[in-house]
Amino acid sequence: NEMSIAPPVGAMSSYLSRLMSSRKFLSLRDLAAKMAKRLPDRLERTAKKADEYARGIITGGTLFEELGFYYVGPVDGHDMTQLVQILRNLRDADDLGPVLLHVITEKGRGYTPAESAGDKYHAVSKFNVVTGEQKKGPAGPPSYTSVFSRELLRQAEADDRIVAITAAMPSGTGLDKFAKAFPDRFFDVGIAEQHAVTFAAGLATEGMRPFCAIYSTFLQRAYDQVMHDVVLQNLPVRFAIDRAGLVGADGATHAGAFDLNYLGCLPGITIMAPSNELELLNMTTTAAAFDEGPIALRYPRGGGIGIDLPAAGQVLEIGRGRIVREMARQSGPERGGIAILSLGPRLAEALKAADMLAAQGLAPTVADARFAKPLDTALIEQLARNHAVLITIEEGAPGGFGAFVMMHLAKTGLLDRVRFRPMALPDRFIDHNTQTAQYHEAGLDAQAIVDTALGALGRSPSQQMA
Repeated sequence: NEMSIAPPVGAMSSYLSRLMSSRKFLSLRDLAAKMAKRLPDRLERTAKKADEYARGIITGGTLFEELGFYYVGPVDGHDMTQLVQILRNLRDADDLGPVLLHVITEKGRGYTPAESAGDKYHAVSKFNVVTGEQKKGPAGPPSYTSVFSRELLRQAEADDRIVAITAAMPSGTGLDKFAKAFPDRFFDVGIAEQHAVTFAAGLATEGMRPFCAIYSTFLQRAYDQVMHDVVLQNLPVRFAIDRAGLVGADGATHAGAFDLNYLGCLPGITIMAPSNELELLNMTTTAAAFDEGPIALRYPRGGGIGIDLPAAGQVLEIGRGRIVREMARQSGPERGGIAILSLGPRLAEALKAADMLAAQGLAPTVADARFAKPLDTALIEQLARNHAVLITIEEGAPGGFGAFVMMHLAKTGLLDRVRFRPMALPDRFIDHNTQTAQYHEAGLDAQAIVDTALGALGRSPSQQMA
């Protein structure tokens, strides 16, 4: 739709497309093919090549013909009369084999603001129909993407080894500002995530500090390259994994539900997940300074929680989490209390759940894991030894962070003495909705944490205190 292809072609190609799809032409072509089969093999091959060359030299279809397609196009997708006729011709044609119809459209056709700024109308919020101005929501905390973008820019100003790579998403990943500031150190490889990862690996071998910014759902396309070209070589490529977790209106296709699983099983990779925008600032700083191997930071769509941000981030100790809230353990049937270990932005819901549990006389400890890999094993063991219940919560599919924690507890024998309850996304896709509604449906909000804690203690939600 003109977002990544050449301008519309002229009348000659349109005429030829109609001609090549017409019944008369196809009948003549079929007759010629049957006659060619009566010729000696050498002449038959020559006739076939002549047919391919004659059409390919005008339409550019040779590539598709070599793949075995009967190619028609390009055609104007906005000319309904022509398009319908071509579709009918192809529908009624016999013995063509696989057909590739190449149709060109223009994004936003018929609406001037969209025609002049297609990238701004890729995903549209409410807008003024007359002026085309898209309405902005009330001002709130900065988005995670903008926090990453700002800190990366600051790091690049101090270190000319930092380069940024994206796969056709400079604006979505926040790298558009980097591109303007450092055009010679910014690379948009197009819709080719595999190349983005291998290219980043190559730069890392030469002493550069590449940041490869890709949406979580799109990084799946480059898994082979992540494994063989980066992780196996232990190269210090920094993966900035945007849109991790559920993404709201973009729905199941864009949900970043699986990166913890498919990256966490790879040896030697470091994986960070910020609980808020300040943590993301620090993790971006940490990634910039980390040269010991591949490192990933996964962060969600949307805004932070409103924490004041310092001018610069701090380098975090690798594999060390933090206790955010620690309360005295209670006596009675719930001796030992509850510990909630959160990875990523679910920390805010964990703290809400802690308040709700505290109102019932329970005493939760809340910790921020920070790292999915390497695990803070000392923190995990401390929580397991000092509490009766240990809950993990993450914005990812089953088999991720919670599974890593459970494996460590099992190896150390601590799984036998603590009631462990991992909370992750359900084993199904979540349809588009607001992010808040999606996480409620997924059972990853504060109330779900409370219910999980009470269930682990043998109390049903109906037994909650007033």
